[in-house]
Amino acid sequence: MHDIRAIRENPDAFDAAMARRGLSPLSPQVLAIDEARRASILAAETALAERNAASKQVGAAKAKGDDAEFERLRTLVGEKKAEIATLEEQAKAEDARLRDLLLGLPNLIYTDVPDGADENDNVEQHRRGTPRTLDFTPREHFEIPAVHPSMDFETAAKISGARFVMLSGAVARLHRALAQMMIDTHVDDNGLAEMNVPVLVRDAAMVGTDKLPKFGDDSYQTTNGWWLVPTAEVPLTYSVADTTLDESALPRRLVAHTLCFRSEAGSAGKDTSGMLRQHQFEKVEMVSITHPDKSDEEQQRMLACAEGILDKLGLPYRTVLLCAGDTGFGARRTYDIEVWLPGQNAYREISSVSTCGEFQARRMNARFKAPGGKPAFVHTLNGSGLAVGRALIAVLENGQQADGSVSLPDALHPYLGGKTQISADGTLA
Repeated sequence: MHDIRAIRENPDAFDAAMARRGLSPLSPQVLAIDEARRASILAAETALAERNAASKQVGAAKAKGDDAEFERLRTLVGEKKAEIATLEEQAKAEDARLRDLLLGLPNLIYTDVPDGADENDNVEQHRRGTPRTLDFTPREHFEIPAVHPSMDFETAAKISGARFVMLSGAVARLHRALAQMMIDTHVDDNGLAEMNVPVLVRDAAMVGTDKLPKFGDDSYQTTNGWWLVPTAEVPLTYSVADTTLDESALPRRLVAHTLCFRSEAGSAGKDTSGMLRQHQFEKVEMVSITHPDKSDEEQQRMLACAEGILDKLGLPYRTVLLCAGDTGFGARRTYDIEVWLPGQNAYREISSVSTCGEFQARRMNARFKAPGGKPAFVHTLNGSGLAVGRALIAVLENGQQADGSVSLPDALHPYLGGKTQISADGTLA
């Protein structure tokens, strides 16, 4: 959420930042509500002072036996009490209007983020790995003979509908191995603290991590009010809500492997084949809570952690810096990592690593304090490390062989009992 004081002090800068996201000037609307709110507060304070003064005079008038003055003052006190209640309600209503407006406005983008309208204007940072030269036409993951016995969309559709899949046998084990390898790498090599977190959260957690109100239609809510998490970013980040951390406790680096749920409300007709875009999927999510002076450095560290998983798996990828028009609602800067999928002959997103600055911290009141200093908002960062299902797709497609089998990365062999491939008939070998 935005600092209203910063908008008051420099509305032109705020409007210029919103314009980079394609939004028209918003400061006049914001400041008009803020002015009405402050005017009601001031009027209520003035009325309260007048009521207090009159209250003190009531006793004096009665002591003097001045019945007319006594009645006038008593009536005035009653009128001021009613006036104060009305003004306080007005201020409360304007405050709610202001909060609702600010909650719906995206984060301010860093100046080093390139201008642009959409993904076509993103700026490639580097490429790692070289896609294999195949002497056969590559298949998409669900078309590979080794995968057929273990990837069942029809049964999943019978049970749950479209955009679900049932994995079994070799592919289910491979999926589990990928998640385990990611968690082990982040904990043992990257120094993240492993967490096991709830996937049902309250409204406050979704609001605090900027998923509400903006993305309500993209999420699932239970009949008793809980939300199914779209990513473990929500419980991991919100774990520091309404907390003032010691500066020495920063950075706090967390990782969790969870189920994730998204309705994909805005993706009708997009990526309907295979398991690239599902309503239910698994992800290993990294979150960092850090000192503002260290957040840029922390983003680069998190990016390296995510890229390191792909390096370990030997998968070709490229990293891009998202332009202003493609940067997510809550982010100030985002890097996307896109893995090579030979079946699509394209790079596809497998991780986003974002720094949010104090945007989420303001929404959830998360602060830190240095010895002898004043509390200040922490910075929050999040990144996929990685999307497990998409990593599975990439391993299958990049490891596919002409005979229909799949060769598996060396890094996964210890997690598969020493098995090195999925044979064309769908068994680990």
